[in-house]
Amino acid sequence: MTPSPPAALPPDPAPAIPPDPPAALPPAALPPDPAPAIPPASPPRASPPPTSQVVLQFPTGLPIGESWVEAPTSTPVHFPYDGTAIAQAPVGNTALAHQALENALSVRPQVAHLPSYTRRSVLQGALSALSTRREEFIDLLILETGKPRVDCVVELDRTLLTLQTAAEEVARLHGETVPLDLLPSGENLIGFWVRKPIGVVVGITGFNYPLLLAAHKIAPALAAGCPVIVKPAPQTPLATLWLVHLCREALAEAGAPRSAVQLITGGVDVGSTLTTDRRIGAVSFTGSAAVGHQIARDAAPTKVLLELGSNSALVVAEDADLVAAADAVVRGGYYASGQACISVQRVIVVESVRAAFLAELTPRLDAVKVGDPRESATRVSALIDERSTTRVNLWIDEAVTAGATLAYQAQGNDPRIVGPTVLLDLPHGQQAWDEEIFGPVIAIRSVPDVETAFQAVNDTRYGLHAAVYTSSLATAFAAIDQLDVGGVVVNEVPGFRSDVMPYGGVKDSGTGREGPRFAIEELTTTRMAIIRPTP
Repeated sequence: MTPSPPAALPPDPAPAIPPDPPAALPPAALPPDPAPAIPPASPPRASPPPTSQVVLQFPTGLPIGESWVEAPTSTPVHFPYDGTAIAQAPVGNTALAHQALENALSVRPQVAHLPSYTRRSVLQGALSALSTRREEFIDLLILETGKPRVDCVVELDRTLLTLQTAAEEVARLHGETVPLDLLPSGENLIGFWVRKPIGVVVGITGFNYPLLLAAHKIAPALAAGCPVIVKPAPQTPLATLWLVHLCREALAEAGAPRSAVQLITGGVDVGSTLTTDRRIGAVSFTGSAAVGHQIARDAAPTKVLLELGSNSALVVAEDADLVAAADAVVRGGYYASGQACISVQRVIVVESVRAAFLAELTPRLDAVKVGDPRESATRVSALIDERSTTRVNLWIDEAVTAGATLAYQAQGNDPRIVGPTVLLDLPHGQQAWDEEIFGPVIAIRSVPDVETAFQAVNDTRYGLHAAVYTSSLATAFAAIDQLDVGGVVVNEVPGFRSDVMPYGGVKDSGTGREGPRFAIEELTTTRMAIIRPTP
């Protein structure tokens, strides 16, 4: 069943959406197919919206096939900071997942043969449309994720860069010739290889950076010539829903099938329906290690790319710039309220500079603004949901009970917010050190020397990013050589990531690499051609 034709986008500010869905949901505010031109974005705001309202409104259905398909039910999406419902999100089921798969498989040959200029044009069109809606998407990300405004601005800018980079990489998708005559048997043979699309891609994203994570699934897939089905996190489906809509409109404008990009929401059964279908080419998953490993087992032998968690470490060497290191710990530990897989969690300080480092760190903690994420100065706000808040507080309490020192915790009256926290000298076996806490908590231990610090960095099941602060080039190169992680950062936070670079982990932090160039390689296969010319 096709939903009612959607209405035009509302003026700014949008009318409030009731927390409880009406008996019959109103028509969506998405344009019908084919869509009229999207009107210019609203002018930038000098201040955040006064209430928990969405600026963009959302459909009752899901973008499956060439149009919108009615969803069997919907669920409220809540603003983590105050718990209000900001919108109703459509929820799919396994039947719609099967429908999306059949649509993606049916257009696979057409998408694989889209010329390079079309694939590049589609990505450029999505980039332009998203840029036009910049302020509205930032406001939506704040309300949907509860992340501070500053982090949502960064997410939007990085999403734009990801789309732009993927469009540029289309021109660099090529193979090369191979000299087959290195043995007499290959004399007069012509050899070359090309890259071919891997097939339908299933992209499953986490809640913390919904727009950016979806872009890292969609953009490389389109650049490679692969249809993609996106399943966003249930807590944060709205920004992804709109990004998919913009991509589908860009596809239609270029004369390509909208079915090249589809979105399905729902529970574990929906995800399993997608990932266990042997006809797909690859699964790209961002989320927890436990779920990622289960997907890899269930999807085998399908190729699975995993971007999983970490407990990223920052080493402070004896020759470090302690002012810069202290700034980095605060900046890198509390951005996105600590809900980032490469935020600073473990700080390993050489004993000889411990006291001086803590003296630099302590006064900086009070400067971390805690509160409403819509305010520009806020750096820490509510976690995504009550369950996450409860878990983080439990891990803090467990560490203190075991003997750690609660050196700092910002106090407030809001139980939804975990204030910036510093734990000292955690005993071994504590989850706040060993596991990914995904909250604004920094755990500090001291060690006798840099060599021991590097051993401590590696003494974990994770290996995504790690950082070292040092003035020694020899120490920097030793870190690059010895740290068992996907990325080593010297004199900057481990959370540094440029979306053009290869990004991924080792051990339980994942397999494969993101970044458009590297993801395109993951989503294509080499095909060797060997020709013996006829006389």
